[in-house]
Amino acid sequence: MTKAAVLGAGSWGTAFAQVLVDAGTETTLWSRRPEIAASINAAHRNPDYLPDVELPPTLRATSDPEEAFAGADLVVLAIPSATLRDNLKSWVDLVGSRSVFVSLMKGIEVGTSKRMSEVIIEVADVPDERVAVISGPNLAKEIAARQPAASVVACTDLEVAGALQRACNSGYFRPYTNHDVLGCELGGAVKNVIALAVGMSVGLGFGDNARASLITRGLAETARLGESLGADPMTFAGLAGLGDLAATCMSPLSRNRTFGENLGRGMTLDEVVAITRQTAEGVKSCRSILDLARMHGVEVPITEHVALVVHEGMTVSEMLQSLLSRDPKHERDADV
Repeated sequence: MTKAAVLGAGSWGTAFAQVLVDAGTETTLWSRRPEIAASINAAHRNPDYLPDVELPPTLRATSDPEEAFAGADLVVLAIPSATLRDNLKSWVDLVGSRSVFVSLMKGIEVGTSKRMSEVIIEVADVPDERVAVISGPNLAKEIAARQPAASVVACTDLEVAGALQRACNSGYFRPYTNHDVLGCELGGAVKNVIALAVGMSVGLGFGDNARASLITRGLAETARLGESLGADPMTFAGLAGLGDLAATCMSPLSRNRTFGENLGRGMTLDEVVAITRQTAEGVKSCRSILDLARMHGVEVPITEHVALVVHEGMTVSEMLQSLLSRDPKHERDADV
């Protein structure tokens, strides 16, 4: 796999395009906005999302999807999960018959509760061995600064995963292969919701004990849901599980944690949305994840309470009080 198209010039799409170029993979980055593409080509900078990062001069950008897809072995999708279905419908005829789709998206589709790989398989009408996901503790600004990071490259076909691994192994970005697409995607989606809860606790002024408790119990409900769906439990102890969860919940660079902090400080949902430049996936995914859990009879109390705050008008203080007032049980009980 020697040529890639990255669809989406936000911070993560741009950072991953740099990773691919640094790994020796010819890469074209598609931007919805022509002025962003022009800046990347002329000044080697993305002025809106990574203004302080000098991008590789060999990274090409375009606002023409057909130009981006031309000859691409890898089609890397780095767009908001809510826009995947509609965008992919308009792009699918441009994709090569043997191209591999790669999802950088960490969300669950609203209305269907489908994972991103499932949406890709349905819309593009491709087998699962042509769809891979990348997930892990991957804060875009740190990766763009070429700081060390590790991630998981997951595909049901480990040969495809290995080829993708080689295409993005840049030295500072260290990818590991995995076959558990379901577990990697679920870990990446649910951690955004848990990060919202952690952010809310920070906004209320609580400290590290509260954060650690929410992270640990959040991991427990992620693993419960994953196991009920058939994921490998070990996935949640790895980079796409605990690793991603810890980074997203603990770092001020995390947009989901920051979103939650602002809610915890007393801002309304509309006020926080107005000052948030990039998508906080957990805001929309929390209800889809809750629907998915209810379909399978799995208790996910943190996710449920985040959904109540975001979509039903519960206050952050009421959320924390409700969680703390739940009957204490054995740590490994399935409904705690």
